[in-house]
Amino acid sequence: MPLSNNSPTTFQSLADVPNRPLLLGILRGIEKEGLRASPAGAIAQTSHPRRLGSALCHPLITTDYSEALLEFITPPTHRLDSLFQCLDEIHYVCHVALEDETLWANSMPCDLAGDASVPIADYGTSNRGRMKSTYRIGLGHRYGRVMQTVAGIHYNFSLPHAFWAFLQQLEGSTEDLQDFISRRYFDLIRNFRRHYWLLIYLFGASPALGATFVSGRPHQLLPLKNNPNTFYLQFATSLRMGDLGYQSSAQEGLHVCYNSARSYSQSLVAAINTPYPAYEQIGATSAAGDYNQLNTGLLQIENEFYSAIRPKRTAKAGETALTALCSRGVEYIEIRCLDINPFEPNGLSKDQIRFLDAFLLHCLLTPSAGSSSSETLRILRNQKAVVTRGRDPNLLLEDGAGVQQPFAQSALALTQAMEPMARLLDAAHGDSLHLVALQQQIENIKCPAGTPSGKVMAALQASEQSFTEWALRLSRQHRDGYLRGPAPNVNRRNYFRHLAEDSLLSQAKEEGEPQQDFAEYLRNYYAQYPVCTGRLA
Repeated sequence: MPLSNNSPTTFQSLADVPNRPLLLGILRGIEKEGLRASPAGAIAQTSHPRRLGSALCHPLITTDYSEALLEFITPPTHRLDSLFQCLDEIHYVCHVALEDETLWANSMPCDLAGDASVPIADYGTSNRGRMKSTYRIGLGHRYGRVMQTVAGIHYNFSLPHAFWAFLQQLEGSTEDLQDFISRRYFDLIRNFRRHYWLLIYLFGASPALGATFVSGRPHQLLPLKNNPNTFYLQFATSLRMGDLGYQSSAQEGLHVCYNSARSYSQSLVAAINTPYPAYEQIGATSAAGDYNQLNTGLLQIENEFYSAIRPKRTAKAGETALTALCSRGVEYIEIRCLDINPFEPNGLSKDQIRFLDAFLLHCLLTPSAGSSSSETLRILRNQKAVVTRGRDPNLLLEDGAGVQQPFAQSALALTQAMEPMARLLDAAHGDSLHLVALQQQIENIKCPAGTPSGKVMAALQASEQSFTEWALRLSRQHRDGYLRGPAPNVNRRNYFRHLAEDSLLSQAKEEGEPQQDFAEYLRNYYAQYPVCTGRLA
């Protein structure tokens, strides 16, 4: 009889001294977004700095939706110190290249002047580049460009094959190892979705925003101290994760099934292939033949699905993300619900990562029942409640049975259940840093003022500055800290210079090659979707 995934034997075996190194092989990566802002605190209108290389081909520095929205990508690493060193080096290189511009320190954007002020990212003339830009044009038509200026941090996490082989043997599974890995990652994902409201509370840092972000849009925010340039909600944690940020009313009716890789892929393929009336009205192309969007489905591609967590597999050139997942199984997971912490120069702290690792291990090693459409709606209600009222001492959340429970009671019970995982990680690392990180967040549950969102509100109220003025000052402080602090050594600076130069050459080479008709290129790309789900066991 296979062991259940919360068996005491499983936990005890992982705690045994010979097996502790299995947890040292965790691979981590960061994808961090950040707007380029003008000296006056407005979204930059300049092109992606050439000194940073090609946004299409650079492996570490690219752009997201807008030409002004930088994205930094750290290579996966086992060592937390290496992860943060690389992230700091990328920030340094970026600040040097920006000259008089500033990297915005908040998830909610700098000053905007409507959709027209948000330049869509330019990836050049190759078919691959055109597809990336067309996808973003489509997002602009569907949701507006302003929404796409919201920035965040994605955390990529994977456990080593040795860990999975050990766990498979311990649980008595006779599956193919990759099938076992994919199944257990989906166990983790379902539990994550049930509990990530806690991460929004603990790490949300966007309770307020500048007036230009909501100009002309309906909202229920309040002016800060009658300041017409700043809006907020008293107990909000992460407006980025709410209706004003990366959420879609069209997608709220989409039930993506997380019970297996097959059901997940089938859900998304159906959304891509099913026309959506509002997007059909936009049309795939304009009367002049220019592309308005990639297709008229509910989703243009799977990346348009705004989820807090994604199962991922590194895709090959020209391969869809779902094709890669279906062909080779889950490789890692991507956590997408983290705000930029404006009080950290690089946007997050090592203690956040330590807490996340304990949280994810808890999600993996506790029972994970199948999901349902009713549970999806309950998860969404809890998310919205914590987004808008997370620091409200009277907040209630729905438990798994749909019963209202006090937020603090649920949060403390969850962190208490995480403690064995923190001890397990500390035993592997030979320190107590995961327990320290856990205790720090327990204190923030007891005292909401200690959360990033609480600190942001306290800082805004104390400074009497507008959101833009306050955030610009903080952004400049971070920039000056990088430029005046120790620079990366000459070898690392040369490394980044070569990456930029090589990326420009790679883009020029790609654009110099013969390009097939773009419509045919898209047909070939979309032809992968109907068959990809058939490859799953």
